[in-house]
Amino acid sequence: MHPFDALNEIATLLERERSSRYKSKAFRAAADAIAGLSDEELRDTAALRRRKGIGDSTFAVISEALEGRVPGYLIDLRERAGVQRDSTLRAMLRGDLHSHSEWSDGLTSIDLMVQAARSLGHEYLALTDHSPRLRVANGLSPERLRAQLDIVRGMSGDGFTLLSGIEVDILEAGGLDQEPELLDELDVVVASAHSKLRMERGPMTRRLVAAVSDPRVDVLGHVTGRLVEGSRGTRPPSTLDARAVFEACAANGVAVEINSRPERQDPPDEMIAIALEVGCLFSIDSDAHAPGQLSLLDYGAERAERAGVPAERIVTTWPLERLREWTSRGR
Repeated sequence: MHPFDALNEIATLLERERSSRYKSKAFRAAADAIAGLSDEELRDTAALRRRKGIGDSTFAVISEALEGRVPGYLIDLRERAGVQRDSTLRAMLRGDLHSHSEWSDGLTSIDLMVQAARSLGHEYLALTDHSPRLRVANGLSPERLRAQLDIVRGMSGDGFTLLSGIEVDILEAGGLDQEPELLDELDVVVASAHSKLRMERGPMTRRLVAAVSDPRVDVLGHVTGRLVEGSRGTRPPSTLDARAVFEACAANGVAVEINSRPERQDPPDEMIAIALEVGCLFSIDSDAHAPGQLSLLDYGAERAERAGVPAERIVTTWPLERLREWTSRGR
């Protein structure tokens, strides 16, 4: 195994298990530091030790790989990750409509997210960085989003399409945190609430119903905002009339997101059952903030399959042409 590949795989697996962002970034930085070096240069221990981006842990990985061994740290991470989760539905997913790059609060560049999506066999990926009001996540102003669109247009080809998009914040009264004309230009609009999550049931219901009634919205992201595990701690779900919200989704052709992040598991199973009953579409998304997190779709597919969601009602099983027809309905 080449040291470059070992370092990158370690970074990917650290991202998948949502480890410290500093750990994964350190291994990606080390991979960048040795990119293009010959075996002879890699074996020059003194020079390698002096190279910026190489620390004790990454040096050990490089050394083990040069000896022809799979590095012990990588073996451990592989064992912790396990094999792809057992889901027939996972193989039917063609893409992902919710992902982030370093333009907002993601960890890596757009091109690394694209490379990871291609390696997973995705036909498409929507880049949905945050909107301006979410300052803590470095949300994109209209000017920055327009600049990003110029880059996104050049990222497709060879059977893969990078879709332009946004995760737009749902404002307190149900409005959307971006210029309407700019939202019209995007391929995919995911609308999510990130603030005032403890609003009373009535106002929260009206807020979400108003958002999904906007013809520009395609997906209602992480419906309740809950956190059930992980480094950020736990957070209770927002209180809302799920039936009213999902009836509005169904009436407007908006997909309910099944968020694949294990710390979210959003919406809860009982809400998925209501959305199924009222005729909603669904979108199984990774909400990835790093390349290794794109594979979290395994978890979302497993939940959807367990809940009995039919594949034909999951928009991320649709081919690109059908998906585009659906997202263009309100634009």
